[in-house]
Amino acid sequence: MSSTMQHNNKSAFGGTRKEKLREWEISNQLKAMKEHDCLGFYQDHGFAKCQLLIFYEWVLLGSFQCAVSQFRHPLILTNHKNEVWFVQFSNNGEYLASSSSDCTAIIWKVLEDGKVTQKHTLRSHQNPVSFVAWSPDDTMLLTCGNMEVLKLWAVETGTCKHTFGNEGFIVSSCAWFPDSKRLVCGSSDPEKGIYMWDCEGNAIKAWKGMRMPKILDLAVTPNGENLISIFSDKEIRILNVGTNAERVISEKHAIASLAISGDSQFLIVNLNSQEIHMWDVAGQWGKPLKYTGHRQHKYVIRSCFGGLNSTFIASGSENSKVYIWNRRFSSPIEVLSGHSMTVNCVSWNPKRPQMLASASDDQTIRIWGPSPSKKEVLPKKLV
Repeated sequence: MSSTMQHNNKSAFGGTRKEKLREWEISNQLKAMKEHDCLGFYQDHGFAKCQLLIFYEWVLLGSFQCAVSQFRHPLILTNHKNEVWFVQFSNNGEYLASSSSDCTAIIWKVLEDGKVTQKHTLRSHQNPVSFVAWSPDDTMLLTCGNMEVLKLWAVETGTCKHTFGNEGFIVSSCAWFPDSKRLVCGSSDPEKGIYMWDCEGNAIKAWKGMRMPKILDLAVTPNGENLISIFSDKEIRILNVGTNAERVISEKHAIASLAISGDSQFLIVNLNSQEIHMWDVAGQWGKPLKYTGHRQHKYVIRSCFGGLNSTFIASGSENSKVYIWNRRFSSPIEVLSGHSMTVNCVSWNPKRPQMLASASDDQTIRIWGPSPSKKEVLPKKLV
């Protein structure tokens, strides 16, 4: 079951940024329409550009709210034996990976009818598994043991191909570069910093030293241009890998997690002040866009972008609910109830905008979406 919060008119955006993001959202929709020969129809029937903008703003929010109304038939997965800390769909939307304090990770297969079945259980870590990362080509999966090593797995066979680091190298997070040949991991040990490796374990590059404190989370933008890391609890470091130019964003409250939009333009961070902040990667904004309503004070809660063109944000919460925002508004447009304990992580299926996964301390994963018996209609541009 789910409960819907009333959409208010308080915008998370101020003035120019609001208009720029609106133009960005609408331009992407118009581009998609042009690709599918839809614009000509409307223009031939007398629609001016401004009318199309208004029309698509309505479609953008209205169609999603219609889709969200179907987040009422969760599939509940109970295969983990302890708290589920992380969950992430593969880039092609055909698989789901989860990790747990039961020291395992599970690879799931997403079927055409919306059902999810277990494919492999990955057993090798000695500690809880806190993080996973899919290679861009979805053939490999990285798993991070809590205060432990990093392991590389073959998705097809479920076998461990390589272990990175040792007892002296404590991995906190990891990410892939777009070529699926290079990966980076951050360490909670300031002396270790960030390492870039190939899939055979050969070190390619390292960022460490006095200026590199412990790394709490990191990500590589999908276009491979920027390495973004969270360090010193309250700072976001954006490093251009090609030019080595870097920029640091300082937050007033401790940062728990980081996520990047699929177009590489935006990042979101969850703060222990019970806010989610969105920044532009290019550095044109002086202030973040803020989202509120969820509960986060003590634990690591993870959020994600989702929906068509990453137009929406979803997050877990310490009050056992899942929250969803339209990026243009600071208050949630939907709250999903069902878990009985803290929701640690959420993941939106990149190919199925009506499918959302959530991982909880209640030892379950919930797959939110239409009833499996109902045939899901996928947008043409996402197939």
